[in-house]
Amino acid sequence: MKFMAKTKSPKESVELKLLGNAGGGFPEKVSPEILETFENRYPHRDYVIAFDCEDFTSLCPVTGQPDFAALHIEYVAAKRCIETKSLKFYLASFRNCAAFNEEVANRILEDLVAACRPRRMKVTGAFASRGGISVTVVAESVGGRAKR
Repeated sequence: MKFMAKTKSPKESVELKLLGNAGGGFPEKVSPEILETFENRYPHRDYVIAFDCEDFTSLCPVTGQPDFAALHIEYVAAKRCIETKSLKFYLASFRNCAAFNEEVANRILEDLVAACRPRRMKVTGAFASRGGISVTVVAESVGGRAKR
């Protein structure tokens, strides 16, 4: 069986600003507006999309030292999917952000949910050990809303 990719519509090509653009640097502050999405061409089907970022960094709000984490983002799209390069730039915008690990994971979840309104999403941040204790934060959303 031969796989046939669906072609892009002219409108979709215009929507994505980062993909295929070699210029531009990483943002200096957390910038959810940098997140770009594209049409989910299979909205009738639940399928899982997963992203892994092994070299995520943010800053400790008390010491200013970097907090290192491995992020795992998993979601089931509804009408829109997150474009990968814009996600990379968005995650990089946290490198100068001073926030507790719990804040970081929940902020990422809220921003991604706002960008694409998925059926469900889970953000897991496995933060490196500091003082002998590592922190793992799991934040979830169902139906386009963060669980409370």
